[in-house]
Amino acid sequence: MPTPVARVHGGEIALDTSGGVEIHDLTDRVEAIVRESGIGEGIVVVSVPGSTGALTTIEHEPGLERDLAEALERLVPRDRPYHHDARWGDGNGHSHVRASLIGPSVALPVRDGAPVRGTWQQIVFVELDNRPRRRRLVVQVVGAAG
Repeated sequence: MPTPVARVHGGEIALDTSGGVEIHDLTDRVEAIVRESGIGEGIVVVSVPGSTGALTTIEHEPGLERDLAEALERLVPRDRPYHHDARWGDGNGHSHVRASLIGPSVALPVRDGAPVRGTWQQIVFVELDNRPRRRRLVVQVVGAAG
């Protein structure tokens, strides 16, 4: 039986955001990149270059969007002083702290040519900066052809 050859496939997702806590469902776009990769078994990683955006999974529905935004405000309030703001004057110290708590990437196993996720689990990008951004998310699929 031949040994499977590892493959790597890259893709990108572009997003324009308005600033503040904004949650974008990426599930369909990530699944499309995995399908186009031809990889049947492996892993997919989605990453955001930058320090004021984050990636995670959540049930993407309006109630949880509000819950997450409110939880972030309780944990890392916008209206307190941040050393980053004192140094740079850009008012987004809270954005950096929030992003570091959530994280810059999400990784999921790939089985049968699709990311493995729960029924109500979507892959989301969380914008946390205090101003509009043009985001370029990097998607990398690694594994064996399916």
